[in-house]
Amino acid sequence: LRSHRTSRDRDLIRDGDTIAQISAQLERDLGPAELALTLRSSSRRIVAVNGETLRRQLDFLGVLNVVQFSSLDLDLVRGGPEQRRTWLDSLLIQLEPVYAYILQQYNQILRQRNALLRGLRGEETGDREIGGWEEDEPSEPELGRSQELSLWNAQLAAAGTRVIRRRARVIRRLAPLANYWHQAISGRTEDLDVRYAPNVPMQEDSPEQVQQAFLQKFQERTIAEQYQGTTLVGPHRDEVEFTINQTSARQYGSQGQQRTLVLALKLAELKLIEEVIGEPPLLLLDDVLAELDLHRQNQLLETIQERFQTLITTTHLGAFDAQWLHSSQIFSVKTGQLSAE
Repeated sequence: LRSHRTSRDRDLIRDGDTIAQISAQLERDLGPAELALTLRSSSRRIVAVNGETLRRQLDFLGVLNVVQFSSLDLDLVRGGPEQRRTWLDSLLIQLEPVYAYILQQYNQILRQRNALLRGLRGEETGDREIGGWEEDEPSEPELGRSQELSLWNAQLAAAGTRVIRRRARVIRRLAPLANYWHQAISGRTEDLDVRYAPNVPMQEDSPEQVQQAFLQKFQERTIAEQYQGTTLVGPHRDEVEFTINQTSARQYGSQGQQRTLVLALKLAELKLIEEVIGEPPLLLLDDVLAELDLHRQNQLLETIQERFQTLITTTHLGAFDAQWLHSSQIFSVKTGQLSAE
C-alpha cells in the first residue's frame, strides 16, 4: 500500500496520465485472490480484493505478505530511531494486521494530547500578573485543562501499552532468528543482539504494570512536556538497539558488519512471517545485491532457493553468479516496456 521511495501517489503515476493501476493474481494455501490498486493523481486511491472495493485500506492488510530489501534498508542501522520503529511496525502489521488499527488509534490520541500541551504552553508563557502581583492560584480554565490532560494521559497509556507489549513480543521472537543468520553469514565469529528499548520501562509483560509505568513517567515529565509543548513519553520515542559482540553496531560497526546485520534481519523476517502465517512471504530485492559481496549474495540466494518466490531488480546482470541466472526468469524493462528474455 505504499512506496519505499515516495509518500505521494502522484509521484507513482506516469507523466501525462491521471491514473495508474496495479493488479495481481495471488495463489495461497488459503485459496486464490485477486488484488487491485488504482492510484489517482487528483483523488483518493481505490483498493479491491476479488473485485470488491474496500471501504478502508487497512482491510487490505494481511492478504499478501512481503519482505522487501533495498539499498535504503542499509540505513536501518545508521539512521535515526524513527526508521527502526517504522521497520518494526511494518513487520508487526504483517504478522498481526489488527496492529495497524492499534497504531492508528495511538497516533490519534497522541495528536490530541500534543494539541492540548501546545495550548498549555501558550498559557504558561502568557502574562500572569494581575495588578502588579503574580497570580498564585490556578484559574478555573487551567484546572479544566489539567483534568483534560489527565484523561488524555489515561487514554495514551492504555493505547501505548498495547503498542509496547506487541513490539516487545515480536523482538523476543525475531532476535534469536536474526542472531542465527548473523552467525551463519559471519562464519560463527560474531553474535548479534537485537534489543527493544522502550521509552516506558517494562519490568514484566503485564498490561497493568506497563500502564502504571506510563502514568508514573507522565508525572516525572510533566514540567518538561508543558515547557516543550509536546509528548515526551510513549512508544513514539522507542528505540531498537543492535549490538555485535556487545558493541553498538550503529556507532562502531563496519560497513560490512552493518550490511551483514541488515541481511540477517531480512532473513529473520522471512522465517518469522513463514512461522506465524504458515506459508512463505514474497521477497522483493530492489537492486540490493550490488551492495553485498559475493559471499553475502550467495548466502542470501542459497537461503531463498525454491522456497520463497523472489523478485530482484538490477541494472547489472553480470553481478550475479551464473548458476543463479540459469535458474531465474529474466525480464527487461526498457522505456516503460516489459519483455521476457
